[in-house]
Amino acid sequence: MDTPPADDRCPRCGGGFHCGMNDAAPCPCSTLTLSPALQAALRQRYTGCLCLRCLAELAAHPEEVLR
Repeated sequence: MDTPPADDRCPRCGGGFHCGMNDAAPCPCSTLTLSPALQAALRQRYTGCLCLRCLAELAAHPEEVLR
């Protein structure tokens, strides 16, 4: 399977990634569970999607955003 191009830039780490929100298959970030409080904090802090690596780190350590 081909890897989609890195056409987005993560506002947290600056790394390139492909947001799959508009792809035919479910976006990989849909495999993560983020609390409503964490989702709200991320919306306030960042514009646009974060890469899967950053989302996974924040899901594991939400206190980084919820302080």
